[in-house]
Amino acid sequence: MARIVMKFGGTSVANLDRIRNVARKVAAMLDAGHEIAVVVSAMSGETDKLVGYVREAAELYDPREYDAVVATGEQVTSGLLAIVLQSMGRRARSWSGWQLPIRTDDAHGAARILDIETAPMLAAMAAGEVAVVAGFQGVSAQGRVTTLGRGGSDTSAVALAAALKADWCDIYTDVDGVYTTDPRIVPRARKLAQITYEEMLELASVGAKVLQTRSVEMAMKHGVRVQVLSSFEDKPGTWVVDEDEIVEQELIAGVAYARNEAKITLINVADRPGVVAAIFGPLADANLNVDMIVQNVSHDTGTTDVTFTITRTDLPRTLDLLERLRDTLRYERVISDANVAKISVVGVGMKSHAGVAQRMFKALADKGINIQVISTSEIKISVLIADDYTELAVRALHSAYGLDALDAAE
Repeated sequence: MARIVMKFGGTSVANLDRIRNVARKVAAMLDAGHEIAVVVSAMSGETDKLVGYVREAAELYDPREYDAVVATGEQVTSGLLAIVLQSMGRRARSWSGWQLPIRTDDAHGAARILDIETAPMLAAMAAGEVAVVAGFQGVSAQGRVTTLGRGGSDTSAVALAAALKADWCDIYTDVDGVYTTDPRIVPRARKLAQITYEEMLELASVGAKVLQTRSVEMAMKHGVRVQVLSSFEDKPGTWVVDEDEIVEQELIAGVAYARNEAKITLINVADRPGVVAAIFGPLADANLNVDMIVQNVSHDTGTTDVTFTITRTDLPRTLDLLERLRDTLRYERVISDANVAKISVVGVGMKSHAGVAQRMFKALADKGINIQVISTSEIKISVLIADDYTELAVRALHSAYGLDALDAAE
């Protein structure tokens, strides 16, 4: 017998027929003798609808009331799943975030989980009852409902698995695992049987949308074994595990891309101590997240150029802030480009292998693709290229690292 947390995303619970499908999967695990907790998202599209209601009600809204509204989507789903399970003769009850409780800080709309009280749920599960938990939400010390940010139900599930000391956490979604890249771009992409926490975290942070970044961070911190698998197909998924569990590690786990990037270059910034802090300090204060950063070699004139990337949606606000800082920063001009994409190769194998970067640069050069910015970590290399070359670059790199399946049907 195992203790398992099963999480189902919005497409998996999009309507009553799909909720019944979920209930059958849960019932099968329960009947096999396991202790089961289920975390559910809102029905597909429901959260967007609720957010729309809030924004229509008032342009400047109270974030505490925003959370009170948008958290209801998961509460509906958890109640419906409990009802369906009961109709199948299984014991089940729904739990909202405030009922356990799942305690969070008071950063409404982007709260972080501090603690989960599990004693009542563990007692119910030990007695054969399925605990159906509303994901994406918790409660602050002030007793207000909080939400964890978009994709937060993944984080709810992993946090609950850690608190319950579950044997593993199954994340059910509309894909059947983690692939070496997006199969829509590369039909010969391969599904991975296993991937390390570090690789999954890097892939999630650079564009892969299979798991939410914070959930992977939490799984790695608490050693929660996570399996990504399909709600709609009965086949094994991909295990996200510690590096020590993987016997034979591939050089590269996958190729990811992000097309929501924008590049900004400040021309002829004064080359003096503190100037970089003067640029990026105000951006951080305005909650504008900077990704790749390059400072060019100083010109003979005592100036330098500074290039960085942000999300495309933040470009207007960033340019406005930089204009207001012109007198402070004393740069000559700003050049911006929203027609860029970030392409990344990720793999723990590159820790012990030379030539990974050279292979990447050669593969792109052979396709006539110019690299604009480069950034690296111990297990990742990212480059910025013109957006028009995104798909060509992904296909070229996938082949260059030998990731193509021998048969497209694999």
